[in-house]
Amino acid sequence: MDKHKKFDLPYIKSFIDAQSPETKIYLGCDSEKFRVRGVWYADYVLAIVVHIDGCHGCKLFGEIHTERDYDQKKNRPARRLMMEVAKVAELYLKLADQLEDRDVEIHLDINPDITAGSSCVIDEAIGYIRGVCNVVPLVKPSAFAASYAADRFKELKMQRQQAAL
Repeated sequence: MDKHKKFDLPYIKSFIDAQSPETKIYLGCDSEKFRVRGVWYADYVLAIVVHIDGCHGCKLFGEIHTERDYDQKKNRPARRLMMEVAKVAELYLKLADQLEDRDVEIHLDINPDITAGSSCVIDEAIGYIRGVCNVVPLVKPSAFAASYAADRFKELKMQRQQAAL
């Protein structure tokens, strides 16, 4: 199973370049686990939110990857969460030239509360983003690009697919 909805990176780069220096960029990733014929998979949804001039609405870009999920611990999904972190870091690096000298935030769909399953990777995830992107990431509840924008992109994609039927 390998379905992808890919970013049009040249278009996104030119869109960001055309915006004012006050435009803010938010990057996030979320994932959802599901089973197909007894095998676990995850949809990884990457989101780029371009907040035009920092005060004039947003443009949302999204990309979905479906990949096999090898996590064994259902309540502590460390591998899947670190895949989210790696994917958003990779996205940052692909857009690095356009992000230079801009207000950029990386949002991780990780809850720092130790009672939450995602807290199992909080230190590793923050360290990974800081090391690879030189950005201090935001986590829940401040990580809207990962928690809400990625979810909204997936909802919109599913609505379009159902409307096409």
